[in-house]
Amino acid sequence: MKLPRASVAVLGFGLIWAFLILFVLYPLTRIFYDAFTTDAGHFTLANFHEFFTDSFYLRSFWKSMLLGVATVFTTSVIGIAVAFLIVRYDFPYRTLFTYLTMLPLILPPLVGVLGFVFILGRAGTVNVILMDWFGFEHPVNFMYGLQGVLLVETVHLFPMMTLSILDALSRVDPSLEEAAQSVGAKGWRRFWTITLPLTTPGFVSGALLVFIWTFADFITPLVVGVQDLLAPQAYLNIVQFVDRRIFRMGLVISALLVMLAVVFVLVARQYVAIKDYSSLTYSRVERRQLGPVARWFAVGFLGLLMFVSLVPQIGVVLAAVGRGWALTPLPVEYTLEFFEQVSIQTPRFIVNSFMFTGIAVLVCLVIGVPMAWILGRTRAPGRGAMDALTTLILAIPGTAIGIAYIRAFHYPLPLVDVPLTSMWIILPLVLAVRRLPYTVRGSFASLLLVHKSMEEAAQNVGAGKLRTFRDITVPLVWKGILVGALFSFITSIQEASATIFLTLGGWEMIPFGIFTFYIAGSQSQAAALGVILIAVCAASLFIVNRIAGARVGGLFG
Repeated sequence: MKLPRASVAVLGFGLIWAFLILFVLYPLTRIFYDAFTTDAGHFTLANFHEFFTDSFYLRSFWKSMLLGVATVFTTSVIGIAVAFLIVRYDFPYRTLFTYLTMLPLILPPLVGVLGFVFILGRAGTVNVILMDWFGFEHPVNFMYGLQGVLLVETVHLFPMMTLSILDALSRVDPSLEEAAQSVGAKGWRRFWTITLPLTTPGFVSGALLVFIWTFADFITPLVVGVQDLLAPQAYLNIVQFVDRRIFRMGLVISALLVMLAVVFVLVARQYVAIKDYSSLTYSRVERRQLGPVARWFAVGFLGLLMFVSLVPQIGVVLAAVGRGWALTPLPVEYTLEFFEQVSIQTPRFIVNSFMFTGIAVLVCLVIGVPMAWILGRTRAPGRGAMDALTTLILAIPGTAIGIAYIRAFHYPLPLVDVPLTSMWIILPLVLAVRRLPYTVRGSFASLLLVHKSMEEAAQNVGAGKLRTFRDITVPLVWKGILVGALFSFITSIQEASATIFLTLGGWEMIPFGIFTFYIAGSQSQAAALGVILIAVCAASLFIVNRIAGARVGGLFG
């Protein structure tokens, strides 16, 4: 029996909401339940009282806030400068720098911190040179402390800010700047009073993601020896199974991470909403030529930035192919042995990464593309809530989601009598939830460019909504769908913060392998896996660049 078209649409809409409720709302609700109840299930605020009266946890909280604000500041300075140069000016090698701007996006945070340690650590290349060639008696502490975390986060995240600013800056109507200039506002004054305020939506979006990403990253601090931050404490408290009180504090910290993310998103949306950006449209901006001095200053600035961005990648490559790299500036000999070990002798890291990430991207497409169509083409009830939930998913820390899944799905399922946490499918599911917004936003952004009259014409000749969507809409928006899916792939295959809590023996993906190899002292094997991961992400990002160019900021905002 064939279902009516309306029934199929309602069924699809219901299945999407069922997915969101089961794999997003329910785990988050569960983590709040655990944080606000006793072991007996009674409501209590004692857990939060204990957190806020503990001097160690309070110090961790304020240090996390300070680190997040500092990272937003550093990435803003770099991101705004890079975006402004690329959009507004012509200078030598501009096209090359446009591509290189996104270079750090192919460097997973875990790989980045390892690369920096290899080059800037106490026994790294730079310190060996300083002591052997320049007479330094003690190594300089570049990495071990908050300054190391800030360096790694800044280098990894400034492209996210750049892309958000690029997208917003491209929408600024040049006539507004010309009007300001005509009444005497020139140079820096015009930039600070007209141009920068008009990029507020992009800036707020980028700043929000940078802050939350930094706030929730626990692997980078642990590698450089910083434990008194909220995210590392959440991880350390959860993975120990001895002290029930400490475990409960891990749940409280996870709930706090989610609450702060929600508050930050609501404040950011409200701040943007109370201002008028109706004049923003995509306009062709004629790029100006820089003077001789300014031109080479721009090239020098971008060249230095790209060199710093390449430092961790150079470090990882050298560690992957080098042997005997101890108290020497460079390895004493080179080999491909470590690549053989991780790709041939223990290929499960690579096989699992492609299999789990591939399934996650497929789920993102099956759920995300219809969600984008619902948001862009219908007035379905709950549409606004679906849009808000998509934004929230983008902001929720992976650490909190991983812990939420542990608490929500450790009960045996009906019929199979096995908990979902004991089934490998939980990894693709958590990856799909984490990266669903990229597919939704990529598809939605392209959908806005397709005029409704094209779909209406198909419906006028008898095509139903589903057939119109399949035969007309999807072929017209395939680039946006592909870009969103590729970003989902890139970020999923790098994911460690959520999956590390859920990984059991035989399920290990590349980031988990890198982490376990490194803490076990097998740094070269960890680096070899890192190089493989960089190569996969670089190939994916190259395809994104060829399809969408630099204007992909809408994926983040």
